Amino acid sequence: MQRGALLDAARSLLSEGGTEALTFPALAERTGLARSSVYEYFRSRAAVVEELCAVDFPVWAAEVEAAMDGADTPEDKIEAYVRRQLALVGDRRHRAVVAISASELDAGAREKIRAAHGGLIAMIVEALADLGHEHPRLAAMLLQGIVDAAVRRIELGAAEVPPEIVEAAVSMALRGVRG
Repeated sequence: MQRGALLDAARSLLSEGGTEALTFPALAERTGLARSSVYEYFRSRAAVVEELCAVDFPVWAAEVEAAMDGADTPEDKIEAYVRRQLALVGDRRHRAVVAISASELDAGAREKIRAAHGGLIAMIVEALADLGHEHPRLAAMLLQGIVDAAVRRIELGAAEVPPEIVEAAVSMALRGVRG
């Protein structure tokens, strides 16, 4: 129960203030625990991040996969893949993942993030192969780059409004994958 409360507090801190806000004193304050109690659950900030990845990435990926499952054509699957990820930008779990991804973490935490992103990319490879791409995995990684760039634009509060960013990303993804 306390572990869940600590993870929830970590999500909030990351969402509100990025990785700099994720400190053990802040976790203790948010949960009402003593700082020493936080160390009973997590040995380091990286351990908190690793657990968040283990818990939140699969949920996020399942939402993207469900959106893709509802699509009929490879193009529709690609559109669902892009739109669902960008719709999750406002979700607290996603905001925490974005903050985590932007931070400087130890090698273990970075590897968990890479593996989770690899699972996301693997979801779209089949649709790209169905479109006849000679290198569908490479195309999937580049497609994810479009999504990641759009996420950053939305997170930065860019001059464009989020719906414009979403439409531009979808358009680029669909035109690019048809090439």
